[in-house]
Amino acid sequence: MRIIRHKIDISSISYPLEQLAPIDDILFFDIETTGFTARSSSIYLIGCIYHTENGFELIQWFAEKYTDEKEVIESFFHFSEKYTHIIHFNGNNFDIPFIQQKCQNYQLPFRFDHLTGIDLYKRIAPYKFFLKIPNCKQKTVELFLGINRTDTFGGGDLINIYHSYVANPDESQLKVLLLHNADDILGLVRILPALSYYDLFNKPLKAKKVQANTYTDYYGTEHQELLIRVSLPDPLPVPVKFHANSCYFHGEDKSGTFRVPIYQEELKYFYSNYKDYYYLPDDDMAIHKSVAAYVDKNYKMKATAQNCYTRKYSCYLPEWDLLVQPFFKRDYKSKELFFELSEDIKTNRDLFSRYAEHILQMLANSY
Repeated sequence: MRIIRHKIDISSISYPLEQLAPIDDILFFDIETTGFTARSSSIYLIGCIYHTENGFELIQWFAEKYTDEKEVIESFFHFSEKYTHIIHFNGNNFDIPFIQQKCQNYQLPFRFDHLTGIDLYKRIAPYKFFLKIPNCKQKTVELFLGINRTDTFGGGDLINIYHSYVANPDESQLKVLLLHNADDILGLVRILPALSYYDLFNKPLKAKKVQANTYTDYYGTEHQELLIRVSLPDPLPVPVKFHANSCYFHGEDKSGTFRVPIYQEELKYFYSNYKDYYYLPDDDMAIHKSVAAYVDKNYKMKATAQNCYTRKYSCYLPEWDLLVQPFFKRDYKSKELFFELSEDIKTNRDLFSRYAEHILQMLANSY
């Protein structure tokens, strides 16, 4: 087995890494294997980037022959003992189960229980549609962020190079194998800013300014909309725009803007306990039975779930879950929900912060 160590030049990380864990407690980790299954292939390289008082450093454990695999695994686990967090890319599905299977095969006592895993793939993948990327491979995320690699090989391309190295060791081949692994791990550090998109959907937003706006569409029709400007949890490395259900979001750096339609119309509030109400056909409304006792029986009828409502003409905003109550609908079977843009709500900045988060969750679920 050969151990390679050298310093890594990382001038700065724009993502606040300390939000994940103390920087000196974190390992960035990646493995290289001769195949996809632990039973029929082997680990030939494990690499880690870690932080010291002198900056970031890289360590790689390389199996110069197939029988070095066990020593590579043992050396990695002994090194990892002083760390508490491990960052990887799709390691939950590949790297970690692969190593655990190897530990079982060699009857090694090691596990990852002492390490809190942070899978960058798992955090970024749900939002690939918002980033407008075709897939969530690590190299794709790197290209989205404008990161260019020195290494041009894929992991599968290197299997034959490793087999060739074992048969006839050559330093140029070793350099290629080490470079790919180093670029994979360095890529983990470099794509950390992509976690800002995860934070966008999973951390609180703060409404800074809320105002109504009127605009004229292509056909000359006037519409009202609500503009909500928010501060974002972390700066976005690349601006994003997306929309759904007539709502729009534009995020850039630490600011985001929402555009939400304001509906000025008559909507209905449906009472849930319709058995306690009577419906007045002439007035097209429901009233409580205590009041209905004074109404002539010819002008009232037992209310049903479909007609147990009161009508109100006002300005409304859409909602997709019960964020604000009371909620209004256009008719009983309608799935669209609205809440009234009342005078009290207009001045409720905390509510608009939560409403902005509510819109983002709708956008996330619409893809």
